[in-house]
Amino acid sequence: MLQKFITCLFLSIPLFTLAQKQKKDKSAVTAAATITVEDMKRHLYTIAGKEMEGRDTPSPGLEKAATYIENHFKSLGLVPGNNGSYRQTYPLYKDSVLGAAMKINGTALELNKDFQPQSNNYSAEMRFSEVVFAGYGISDGTIRDDYKDLKVAGKLVLIADGAPADYKPSQTGFMSPANAAGKMNAAMSRGAVAVLIIYNNYPRKSMTSNTSWSPSSYKASLPPFTFTIAPSVAENIMGEDGKNIMDKLKSGTAVLKNYPAEIDLAYSKITKTNSASNVLGIVEGTDLKDEYVFITAHYDHLGKRDTVIYYGADDDGSGTTGILEMAEAFAKAKQAGKGPRRSIVFMTVSGEEKGLWGSGYYGNHPIFPLEKTTVDLNIDMIGRSDSSRHQGDSLNYVYVVGDDKISTDLKIISERVNKLYTKMELDYKFNDPNDRNRIYFRSDHYNFAEKGVPIIFYYDGMLKADYHRPTDTPDKINYPLMVKRTQLVFYTAWDMANRNEMLKRDLKLEIPKRF
Repeated sequence: MLQKFITCLFLSIPLFTLAQKQKKDKSAVTAAATITVEDMKRHLYTIAGKEMEGRDTPSPGLEKAATYIENHFKSLGLVPGNNGSYRQTYPLYKDSVLGAAMKINGTALELNKDFQPQSNNYSAEMRFSEVVFAGYGISDGTIRDDYKDLKVAGKLVLIADGAPADYKPSQTGFMSPANAAGKMNAAMSRGAVAVLIIYNNYPRKSMTSNTSWSPSSYKASLPPFTFTIAPSVAENIMGEDGKNIMDKLKSGTAVLKNYPAEIDLAYSKITKTNSASNVLGIVEGTDLKDEYVFITAHYDHLGKRDTVIYYGADDDGSGTTGILEMAEAFAKAKQAGKGPRRSIVFMTVSGEEKGLWGSGYYGNHPIFPLEKTTVDLNIDMIGRSDSSRHQGDSLNYVYVVGDDKISTDLKIISERVNKLYTKMELDYKFNDPNDRNRIYFRSDHYNFAEKGVPIIFYYDGMLKADYHRPTDTPDKINYPLMVKRTQLVFYTAWDMANRNEMLKRDLKLEIPKRF
C-alpha cells in the first residue's frame, strides 16, 4: 500500500509542475492591460496622419515620425539604444544625372525618345566598333544559353527585353534569368563591358533628373554600362536583320552574331547624400541584462506621389504603434519592480519599403551582439483582417511566420503563451518560405534570421484591400484586434525575457536567399 502511494505521488509531480508552469503571471497581465484601444488610436492617428506625409525614406515626414517615437521612448525613461543616442543613422545616396549621349555611325540620338541610360551607370565615355547581338540574353544552365556560340568579353552586347513564350526559367523573382537583373548578371559574368537593351515602349518617362535613393554608394563589382534603346535604334545598328526584331525573336528567326557599327556612349552624374535612422530604446534587464530580446517594426511607408499621401496606417503604422505600447507596458512593469531579466530592445526601422534598408544596416552593424540576441519578434501589419481568409475566426487570428526555422524552442513557447493568455488562432498559411507570396523574405525579421537569430513574424495578411494604396488609413483599423495581437507579442516577449536559458539555435536555416 505504501509503495502504491509513493508511486502515485511521484507520478503526480510532473502534472503538478506542468500546472504551475501554465499559471498566468499576474505582473505580465497587469502590464499588458496598459495596452489599450485609446492609446493605440492616439499614436496611430499621429503616425499615419497628414503631417507625416506617408513617411517616405528619406523625407521630412519620416524624420517627424522618428522624433515622435524618440520622444515617446524618452518619456517612458527608456535607455537610448545606441551609445547615448536613440538613433542609429545610416547613409543614403542618390545620383543626379548631368547628361547622357549616344551616337550610331556619327548620328546623335535623342535622349528619352531613342535611348535612356540605366540609373546605376557610372560616369564614363565609351566607343565601340561592333556590337554582339545575343537575342534575349538569357543564360539558364542547361535550359537555355543565348551566349553559347558568342564571345562577348570586353565588348558591347545587344539584347532584347522579354523571353520566348515557351521558355520556363529555373528561378522566378527578381533574379530570374529572364528578368533584367538576371540578364545583367549573365552579361557581366561573361565579361561584357556595356549592354544595350531593346524595349518596345518608347518614348519612355524621363530619367534624366534624379534617380532613387540607395543605401550603397558603390558596388563591389560594377555592372555593365547599360542603355535601353528603341527598336528603331536596333534597326540602325543591325540593318535589315534589325527590322521587326522583336517579332523575329518571337518567331525564332533572329540572327545572333556580331554587327559592325560605330557606337559612342556617354553618361555623367553627381552623387547626393542623405540619411535615415532606426530608432532604438531599451528597457534594461536585471541578472541577464547582457542578453537581448528585440521587438521590431518599420515606421516608414511609401510617402507622397504628387499630392496624394500614402498613409500606411496598417503598413506599418500598426506595428509601430504596437512597439510604442509594448515599450510603455514593459517600462511600467519595471517601475513597479517587475522588470525583465533580459534587456528588451524596441527598434523601429526605416527603409523597409525600399528593400529592408534599416534592418539590413543593423544586421551588418549590430549595436548588441547577435549571438546574445535570443529572438526578434517582428510586427508588420497587425491592424486589419485578411479579406481573402475565409476559414476560422477573422476577428481572432494572426498569421505567424518563421517560428520553426531556427530554434525548436520557439514554436513551443509561442503556442504555449498564446494558449495561456490570448487564445488567438495562430495561422501558419504563409510560413512556407517557398510560398508564392514569399512573406518570410518581405519584412525586417529576415535580416535577423539570415544572421542566425530566431524570429517570429506577426502579420494580418492584408495583401488586397488597401495594401500600398492611399486608402490605408487609421479609420479602417480594427483597434480591439490590434490590441489583442500586440498583447500576444508582449506576452511572448515577456516569456523570452524571463526564461532561464536563451533559445536554442538547433535548426539549420535551409531556405532560399531573398532574391
